[in-house]
Amino acid sequence: MNRMLVYLNGYKKESVIAPLFKMLEACFDLLVPLVMADIVNVGIAAHDSRYILTRCGLLLVLALVGLACSVTAQYFSAKAAVGFATALRHALFAHIQSLDFSEMDTIGTSTLITRMTSDINLVQGGLNMFLRLFLRSPFVVVGAMVCAFTVNFRAALIFVVTIPVLSVVVFSIMAVTSPLYKNVQARLDRVLGLTRENLTGVRVVRAFGKEASETSRFEQTNGQLTDLQLRVGHLSALSNPLTYVIINLAIVALLYTGAIEIDAGGMAPGDLIALVNYMNQILVELVKLANLIVQISKALASAARVQAVLDTKPGMAFPQMPEGRVDPARAAEAVRFDHVGLTYAGAGAPSLTGITFTARQGETIGVIGGTGAGKSSLVSLIPRFYDATQGQVDLFGRPAAAWPREMLRRRVGIVMQKAQLFTGTIRSNLLWGNPQATDEQLWSALETAQAADFVRAKPLGLDEPVEQGGQNFSGGQRQRLTIARALVSSPDILILDDSASALDFATDAALRKAIAALPGSMTVFIVSQRAASLQHADRILVLDDGHMVGCGSHKELLERCPVYQEIYESQFKRPSELVKGGVQG
Repeated sequence: MNRMLVYLNGYKKESVIAPLFKMLEACFDLLVPLVMADIVNVGIAAHDSRYILTRCGLLLVLALVGLACSVTAQYFSAKAAVGFATALRHALFAHIQSLDFSEMDTIGTSTLITRMTSDINLVQGGLNMFLRLFLRSPFVVVGAMVCAFTVNFRAALIFVVTIPVLSVVVFSIMAVTSPLYKNVQARLDRVLGLTRENLTGVRVVRAFGKEASETSRFEQTNGQLTDLQLRVGHLSALSNPLTYVIINLAIVALLYTGAIEIDAGGMAPGDLIALVNYMNQILVELVKLANLIVQISKALASAARVQAVLDTKPGMAFPQMPEGRVDPARAAEAVRFDHVGLTYAGAGAPSLTGITFTARQGETIGVIGGTGAGKSSLVSLIPRFYDATQGQVDLFGRPAAAWPREMLRRRVGIVMQKAQLFTGTIRSNLLWGNPQATDEQLWSALETAQAADFVRAKPLGLDEPVEQGGQNFSGGQRQRLTIARALVSSPDILILDDSASALDFATDAALRKAIAALPGSMTVFIVSQRAASLQHADRILVLDDGHMVGCGSHKELLERCPVYQEIYESQFKRPSELVKGGVQG
């Protein structure tokens, strides 16, 4: 939590004013029992109505001034807490954006969402209460005890015994519940992860009739969270009854001692009323302090979880300028894999092993293989989403690690397996590729991606709204829009990671023909499970269980690569006749 205080730097004034005004409010509250004692000892004893009314007016003034101080303190504490949480969210979001795919995979999406929402909300609430009550409550407790000694020394000794006993109770409960709140937030992560999984996969759940089993799984996970929350709640709830019991026993002792003192003439009746009021003030403040400690315990647990994400360092370092010299002999090479291997963090086995090939500028490279063969893993190394754990990946004659992030992502355009659009318009989504692109460039990219026709059919054209995730478009339309977005950036390397799976064969063929007709020497990687989509590529890489088992043209692979033959035969009825007749679709 201490390291997070840097996000409070812009609110130093508010952080001082809030507790200061709470202290002023506490001072006025401590004067109230003394005024009440005067009313009883002087005004009522002398039957002086004017004195009573004057003192009642003074009580009203104290109440109004205290209210003004309280409202002022609440305003500044809320301003500081909200500003702190805003700055912390910005910092956390920016840090998450800087993390690599490996760190994102390790931490998990549901965990990051919980950190950004629930955890920061708890930290904000804890800071708000801290600024308002953490100084006020101890000040009132100590101040009430000091004021009690000014009223009657012997009766005030009860305060000296009561306050430490209450402190032991309150802080003992805090020590027990504080670690449990960390477990509560961890269980909340699991519930959120399960909820996210079911919401994103709701169609699959319904298609297989698994609603009952998924409901049962959710109820079990949610039940564990509920049980833990109840356990913590029961322990926290002990603070109120225990403090009330101790305070009421103290009041009984105070009344007994006060009666003896009044009978002996050592104390006036109004003084006893003042002492009881001070004891009640201590009760109220300690109950507040107990609730504050519970809230701060939650906030500290959440702060530690947020800090854990902030402490996660990106595993990749990008230079500010390209490093190293380009070998003239390799200047025409767009991509070079040299015995490359990849093992994901926490994985038990490598996803890629010993991959070696070279793609020259202007070539079209196909990548094919069964599910889990490592196709997406291979192409994700080119834009450096992951670093190779073995071997080296070179781009345009330099190691991938020698390229600055912005320059690398400008030269490599990738269309992911899952077509992802963002809330806005078609235009705003396409401009992700190049914020300075003109309408002519946008339409040109749409024409190449075979998306221009359905965009023109929309009432607003480029300004047609896009809902979250592009849910108001079909799967094929989303894929074509994401391809157009990548083309807008005019990359030197274009990667289509199974991004035409929702397109029919005619549209897929037209797309490949349009991309091949683009000017320049763009290198294209096409990942697909369709042999027909790759047969016109200059070379096809065949992957099987992370190994490259074939590399060559469509015709060459049909002759000598059993894995490619098996894939091809599973998609075409008479492969033997097609081989005899030459390379056909």
